[in-house]
Amino acid sequence: MSLRINSFLARSGLGSRRHVESLVTGGRVTVNGAVCTDLATQVRPDMDEVRVNGKQVRPTRERICVMLNKPPGYVVSARDEFGRKTVFDLLPQFPAPVHAVGRLDRDSEGLLLLTSDGNLSQRLLHPSHKVEKTYKVTCTGRLTRENIETLRNGVALDDGKTLPARVFIKQRSETKTVLRMVIREGRNRQIRRMIEAIGSSVTSLKRLQVGTLKLGRLPAGMWRPLMPREIEQLLPRKDRL
Repeated sequence: MSLRINSFLARSGLGSRRHVESLVTGGRVTVNGAVCTDLATQVRPDMDEVRVNGKQVRPTRERICVMLNKPPGYVVSARDEFGRKTVFDLLPQFPAPVHAVGRLDRDSEGLLLLTSDGNLSQRLLHPSHKVEKTYKVTCTGRLTRENIETLRNGVALDDGKTLPARVFIKQRSETKTVLRMVIREGRNRQIRRMIEAIGSSVTSLKRLQVGTLKLGRLPAGMWRPLMPREIEQLLPRKDRL
């Protein structure tokens, strides 16, 4: 059985489909010693030698999917040039490379999904799928009804207006407002920028849910493998077993 080169790389745990396609078009992939830049290239996993940046890669037969409750103070990166703590310091060595599905900035916390499955990453990250992410957001000041409506209807940011969001007030005083926000995008620091655009700022941000997957009572800094049914529910119906 042969695979397209991007599927081969995604199954090798190298990231989302978009990322592995950039590896190919950037000339960083060789097949049997020859540079491969054609995304239509077919690869035979049991016969062809594929290398990325000179290192041989192979698809994993085991799909690894884990959930981490990321604490504040950790960056979502395999290594950090400034020597900061990374989420991989909290994880064991898995039998195949895993990558984070989306990001949480250093000061944010909560549900972070890591997987060896590039197709699952594509499903969760691609804007066309509009996978919902739920957050608990604490921000400064007492937000008004007008503020909440602005967040719900979409906020004009420097990279375009955000999609409508579901926003609920969970607690409010003169000094702070606690929100539950559900968005369907994954722009860089999106919620923090949305809150800043209405004249407030985020003091804490915690992701509670991605699609059907809930953080639950998993302690901060701890991880667990996903149950098979949890993985299946995250996949498009056509990819389910």
